[in-house]
Amino acid sequence: MALRGVRVLELAGLVPGPFCGMVLADFGAQVVRVDRTGVRGGTSYLARGKRSLALDLKRPRGAAVLRRLCARADVVLDPFRAGVMEKLQLGPEILQRENPSLIYARLSGFGQLGRFSRLAGHDINYLALSGVLSKLGKSGDKPCAPLNLLADFGGGGLMCALGIMMALFERTRSGKGQVIDASMVEGTAYLSTFLWQTQEMGLWEQPRGQNMLDGGAPFYTTYRTADEEFMAVGAIEPQFYELLIKDKNCVFLSGLGLKSEELPNQMSITDWPEMKKKFADIFAKKTKAEWCRIFDGTDACVTPVLSLEEAVQHGHNKERGSFITHGEQGVSPRPAPLLSNTPAIPSSKRDPFVGEHTEEILREFGFSQEEIDQLNSDKIIESSKPRANL
Repeated sequence: MALRGVRVLELAGLVPGPFCGMVLADFGAQVVRVDRTGVRGGTSYLARGKRSLALDLKRPRGAAVLRRLCARADVVLDPFRAGVMEKLQLGPEILQRENPSLIYARLSGFGQLGRFSRLAGHDINYLALSGVLSKLGKSGDKPCAPLNLLADFGGGGLMCALGIMMALFERTRSGKGQVIDASMVEGTAYLSTFLWQTQEMGLWEQPRGQNMLDGGAPFYTTYRTADEEFMAVGAIEPQFYELLIKDKNCVFLSGLGLKSEELPNQMSITDWPEMKKKFADIFAKKTKAEWCRIFDGTDACVTPVLSLEEAVQHGHNKERGSFITHGEQGVSPRPAPLLSNTPAIPSSKRDPFVGEHTEEILREFGFSQEEIDQLNSDKIIESSKPRANL
């Protein structure tokens, strides 16, 4: 796989860091999750393909163990607020002095500098500070965050993984590691570059929820069907809009009670509210399955809104193998993108228990059995092997 041989130490944290580590593991990196002690037997989300080492970093000897590990690692992933690792004597200045090729990835909500850098926060806070949240939501309603996907995963975990990739590539030329300051606020803002650069084009001049791409246009929104399901319409270009309103069964024209030449101009914003009502009335007359039969195979840009379970069973997704089933892990999306020569091969093993691989990891990193036994005795590390099924 693409990242075969890359050693990553992921310090356990909330979901953005584990997602970043999972992406690296899916594409072949050897990811060790450094868990806190005192949570024996537990597992965590997004741990696919990782091994777990339980280590007490708050004690000097525990921090010393991590320094030894980092001396042989390629990447360390720090998910904490600014200053936390420095208090533990594990900041980049110390770790890179001992291993100049180490890539030190710092993934945090507000970044390593600035007045908010040491404050707590979550996806919705980072999304709010980026400016993006102000653009999300229905017309006349309050801003609404789209789950915790944009900041935690898009602007956070995935952007950090991209930074690690670039740092690994640069290291092939310089031989040196570097520090990555991955701020979820800035990552989310970067994702929204198109929004910023199109403000003068009139795309966002209307109030929230009344613009072409935020649900305001009748040809770019969702509609309820007769069976209380939904269809998504994205017929932006004139040729696709034409296919929408002049579908092969003339459902739309007859439902609108209009002839094609009597339809309002597609881009006439003043007509959008009325057209949305008319479109909604038409979509409400048929079930989701009926609309799929009408629009499947066309370029009208009309698709069903699928539940997670339906997405797994959809014909297109099944043809591509877009979702995978792995024993105890159940069903999950296949890693993306799909590389032709070195595709990701996600682990089919169950997620590790906290501390399950502590001793074998330490041995791999050069610790003697005597040292391991002493660390166990002094409760610097913890080992937790799953009980065999009876």
